[in-house]
Amino acid sequence: MEAYVVYPENKEQLSALKAVLKALKINFEPQVAAPLPPHAVEGMKRGIEDLDNGRKIPFSEFEELLTRNP
Repeated sequence: MEAYVVYPENKEQLSALKAVLKALKINFEPQVAAPLPPHAVEGMKRGIEDLDNGRKIPFSEFEELLTRNP
């Protein structure tokens, strides 16, 4: 069976969704998005800072760096 992920925009939508699912006897469970680990957030911040400071290379050069023999 298919599963769906829905993103209610406010408490009213959330309440209505829960009511419909309960009325139709459809099982559901809430899932709260887990925060990203601190090292991932820090890496993203550094990446954005690098871009802001002009430190970037084309993807083709990045691929080449990854495939070089040591």
